[in-house]
Amino acid sequence: MNPPSVPRPLHLPSHHRLAPLSVALSATLTVFASAAEPIAPGELVAPKIEIIGGNLNFTVQPSVAGRTYLLQYSDTLQGGTWQNLGSAVIGNGNNLVLTTPHSAGTPRRFYRLSLDAPPPVPEGFALIPDGPFTMCRTSGDTDLFTPPVTVTVSAFFMGKNEVTKALWDEVRTWGASNGYTDLRVGGGKASNHPVHTISWFDTVKWCNARSQKDGLTPVYTVNAGAVMKTGAASPTANWTADGYRLPTEAEWEKAARDGVSGKRFPWGTDTVNHSQANYYASQAVSYDLSGVINNFHPIYTIGIEPYTSPVGSFGANGFGLHDVAGNVQEWCWDWYERSTYVSNATDPKGAITGAHRVQRGGSWSLNASYSRAAARFSDTPATTSLRVGFRLARSSAP
Repeated sequence: MNPPSVPRPLHLPSHHRLAPLSVALSATLTVFASAAEPIAPGELVAPKIEIIGGNLNFTVQPSVAGRTYLLQYSDTLQGGTWQNLGSAVIGNGNNLVLTTPHSAGTPRRFYRLSLDAPPPVPEGFALIPDGPFTMCRTSGDTDLFTPPVTVTVSAFFMGKNEVTKALWDEVRTWGASNGYTDLRVGGGKASNHPVHTISWFDTVKWCNARSQKDGLTPVYTVNAGAVMKTGAASPTANWTADGYRLPTEAEWEKAARDGVSGKRFPWGTDTVNHSQANYYASQAVSYDLSGVINNFHPIYTIGIEPYTSPVGSFGANGFGLHDVAGNVQEWCWDWYERSTYVSNATDPKGAITGAHRVQRGGSWSLNASYSRAAARFSDTPATTSLRVGFRLARSSAP
């Protein structure tokens, strides 16, 4: 973007003089803009300014979800003279109005809207923005227990790839010397393939082990607050902790859909082929365009099962996530329940209890219908399988 020129001050009827709004994009960069000039394409537009009743209103159209806005003023524009007006407000992706009282006869005053820096994205993760989306069956599909519902999910981080066998082994080795003594060895076609043959219990304990290894706060606890390191108790999740965790079912589907509603697959289409994902081709699935009749992916049908592919072998969706369709199914946090789809829920986390935990994403051994973004699976949390692995999530605002 070309650097904007500094506009002339706006003259208000009350003899206020509104200086160019300055939006702090970082500690070292300040950009000036008029009331209608874009600051950062796709992220923020300069506020609309109105005098309504006894208030001066600044409307951000739209706000940046999860970012913090603070209105400030100065009577001189001299360094160190900016003062806060009210409290900071967190954007939610919709229009955001910040207000300060307006009175006639006030001497000239300059205003600026301060925008905090975005949260740093951990290496290997993508930031999934907050906001509503529609999770459901689509395109005339008739799945049971997946009615269209609108759900709001807070911003979070999602792993770009499924956890590999190499990463599993690295953390498992560290964990064995630090109290995590019953993590399964797990399986993997190769070090860069997804780990498989690990239970839901294994994944949450492994998440805690990696959190502690990396100096983060573990998410899962048992027995009134003890970090879950061994055993098969149902843990409590601390959703504000900054450690690694499993995504919820709603988080998983939002990340997989990349904000695209009404389509079957993560790349925003109703069809799929073997250039896009690793799944079992079937002539019984009308939207499978692979051209392979009733067989596994021809490139990865090597040796004995499982016929997984190296993580990241296929193109990413718009959020930068690979293999959210096919390769291995992925464990999620939620207990599976047929009736957990409720419209207008915010950050749903599934049933309170149950017998099965949710899996999502399809696999190398299942046909294309199971790789749709809406397809649901479940199994007991102690079960392991050649076609089931997981990917990591983290909360973005601990």
